Amino acid sequence: MLHIDIHSFSYKKGGIPKDESGNGGGFTFDCRGILNPGRVEEYKIQTGNDIGVQEYLETKTEMPKFLELIKSMVSINIDNYLGRGFENLQINFGCTGGQHRSVYSAIKIAQFIEEKYGDKVEISLHHDEQHQLNS
Repeated sequence: MLHIDIHSFSYKKGGIPKDESGNGGGFTFDCRGILNPGRVEEYKIQTGNDIGVQEYLETKTEMPKFLELIKSMVSINIDNYLGRGFENLQINFGCTGGQHRSVYSAIKIAQFIEEKYGDKVEISLHHDEQHQLNS
């Protein structure tokens, strides 16, 4: 079973999450190149888990293209890791505050991996700056 840890984080607060698996790290994607909904007054107190922020990212930014590229890259590694019997992969998404873009990206990639790989993988989703979203 391949365990995949997915993190959203803030570059300014906690920084890139440490890989606790002993593999030395995995993918880290910088979401700061995507327009920040946190600069729009109505979204300032929301997160990437809120519908308004999600719609903003999907319709007013390059986020859909950004995530399609990431899906292709991580699929190559997941296919390879499954074939080789590897047990751990870490995927991190960072933005300025770890509240909007990184949270949204982490959620969407977790959904993509779950739909594509099902019970071949086990996913743990961590929002390092938005603890209220962790289950």
